[in-house]
Amino acid sequence: MAADPHNVPDFKTRIAKALGDERLRGAVRYTADNLRTKRNAVVADLNEQAAQRMAIGSFAELRRQARRIKEHTLKHLDYYLEQAAERIRQNGGTVHWAGSAADVVRIAEEIAERRQAKRVIKSKSMASEEVMFNHALEAKGVEVVESDLGEYIIQLAHETPAHIVIPAIHKTRRQIADMFGAVAGRELTTDTPTLTKFARETLRKKFMAADIGVSGANFLVAESGTICLVTNEGNGRLTTSVPPVHVAIVGIEKLVPTLEDLAVVLGLLPRSATGQKITTYFNMITGPRRPGEPDGPEELHVIFLDNGRTNLLGSKYEEALMCIRCGACLNVCPVYRNIGGHAYGSIYPGPIGSVISPLLNDLGAWTDLPQASSLCGACHEACPMGIHLHEHLVSLRMDTVAMGKADPGFTRVMKLWMAAWRRPAIYRMAAKLGRVAMRPFVKKRADGTEVAESLPGPFAAWTNTRNFPPIASRTFHERWSDLEKEGKR
Repeated sequence: MAADPHNVPDFKTRIAKALGDERLRGAVRYTADNLRTKRNAVVADLNEQAAQRMAIGSFAELRRQARRIKEHTLKHLDYYLEQAAERIRQNGGTVHWAGSAADVVRIAEEIAERRQAKRVIKSKSMASEEVMFNHALEAKGVEVVESDLGEYIIQLAHETPAHIVIPAIHKTRRQIADMFGAVAGRELTTDTPTLTKFARETLRKKFMAADIGVSGANFLVAESGTICLVTNEGNGRLTTSVPPVHVAIVGIEKLVPTLEDLAVVLGLLPRSATGQKITTYFNMITGPRRPGEPDGPEELHVIFLDNGRTNLLGSKYEEALMCIRCGACLNVCPVYRNIGGHAYGSIYPGPIGSVISPLLNDLGAWTDLPQASSLCGACHEACPMGIHLHEHLVSLRMDTVAMGKADPGFTRVMKLWMAAWRRPAIYRMAAKLGRVAMRPFVKKRADGTEVAESLPGPFAAWTNTRNFPPIASRTFHERWSDLEKEGKR
């Protein structure tokens, strides 16, 4: 379940608010640029190593291998889910099946009630955000504390993640210091050691007092039932090993068949997400604590989450289930880079969010999201799985029209446009009329080129923020016609 579209302002209002927040836009652009630069560097390094046969493949080769692995896994998902569930049980864990967000909440509440749990510590998990996990348990009187630093920041701000990997991408150091200072009861400086020391001292107590630790899973290996977590802060390891109960919420698309397959997708995730060869911590969890082991939880519960995913299997959108939640498509998207994550209104922002939010929920309620793209294709180029996000966005727009949910005015304009382009005489007449109507708004630049500015009516939405190329003084058809006449002479 994503955020309820009926409980947020309309899309244009959200965009206008984001565009008017220069601090947000600056923070998002700075971090997105940094992530993109680091990604490009580490990908170039991988390609160089592959050329010297010091890596298992170049980035392009890993991408092709990863797509084959995911295509195979999704085609046989029922088999690998059963295999994973059987291995988890053999390892001493308990498996739960959640068809919806409500099922996840119900299962978690039952575990908390049986254990008489009052405190939950949570590592970063977009699946838990998807099901509104925190709100549901807090409503039952259970304290839920985020342990990922970015998630902890937005929890204090009472916000949702603004980025799949960097939840607090839109926050400045000053804003973070002010929020931490409010909790500490004193003013904090904005330097990294001060902020991290406060977070470490505060959260360490929460880890030690927690009754349940909740995590997601970046991957789950079916042949061994192993949960895999990639983190940079160590909170994932503490969340899954200190509390007596570990609950992992795992989207059913997170499966990979074997450990060898894991090596391929793991070669893509950190490089695409944070520009790292490997994250600081990589956790592989296979079952709860066994007799004689010094640490680990007494109980391990794995909740496999569907929540609309099986509807995509076998459909034209199945490819979207290949996403490994790296966020690379966000960092290159010209729309996301200007409006940040909250303007989308959904839990998953950016190009991948504009695709999966309508698909996992209700396209009729999220008809605006497929429009939040320039269709430049940069998201496809950056995606380590090669998902054709821009094509899916076009397809979703077509589905929106087929549902009768498209804007009536825009639909009439497009029908008139289509009719004109199918009738050469009408097209030529429209071009001539448009050229005459546009002339008063055309300005000549110093270099001699011309642009149209401050166009009236619906065109103002474009020319208020950018220029528009004027209709040529002589169209191609007119020039061709003249050339033909000259040739006859």
